[in-house]
Amino acid sequence: MAEVITFDDVTVRRGEKAILDGVSWHVADDERWVVLGRNGAGKTTLLQIATGLIFPTSGTAAILGERLGSTDVFELRPRIGIASAAVAARIPDFETARDVVLTAAYAVTGRWREEYDEVDFARADDLLALFGISQLADRAYGTLSEGERKRVQIARALMTDPELLLLDEPSAGLDLGAREELLAALTEIATDRRSPACVLVTHHVEEIPRGFTHALLLREGSVLAAGPVEEVLTARNLSDAFGVTLTVTRHGDRWSAVGA
Repeated sequence: MAEVITFDDVTVRRGEKAILDGVSWHVADDERWVVLGRNGAGKTTLLQIATGLIFPTSGTAAILGERLGSTDVFELRPRIGIASAAVAARIPDFETARDVVLTAAYAVTGRWREEYDEVDFARADDLLALFGISQLADRAYGTLSEGERKRVQIARALMTDPELLLLDEPSAGLDLGAREELLAALTEIATDRRSPACVLVTHHVEEIPRGFTHALLLREGSVLAAGPVEEVLTARNLSDAFGVTLTVTRHGDRWSAVGA
């Protein structure tokens, strides 16, 4: 299998502080990874490198076979789909849901003078249908519920048929019903062999969709554990990662963790 993310001894420093410290991590094109850790563990920095937004202070990072520092990141980024709070903050409230998805084809937010063809419109409508929000296509983004916005954001991330999909806390702020609707849609993506490799960042094991194959636990910028999800998501590992004694339970292909 081809690797879509290759980190070898990656370190990111801000002054004297190591945000990431000697991280080695390899993601194959048929894998779906969840990244967990406390606030400040380095999860956001990890994704920023994976999108080519920042480079390691030391070590090497390659994304989709392109080594950062020796490739044009502006050509690399269209091959990566991302849904994050930073992207969401740039979406105009008046933009229709369809146009939020559509404008990803030009890597912009807010339609202006771009030209789209019928294939683009069909792709956007198909993605809205995938997430069960076709009826919202002509609604202003600012009028949508938080759960509806999250689904629009992920549909947007898939618009360019990316080779790598990065999801930064997609369930954050959702109520139980909205969370489960979103996780059901993400399960469809995760279990479809045609889907791109996927990396999902979350704080909660309850927010891991079915179909995710691997897990990476970060603690204070370092890798605590990485590998198949059933080997990594143990009570001991999660307790070490979050600094509290936890009991971990598996319910089929879903997980839960509570204080022991």
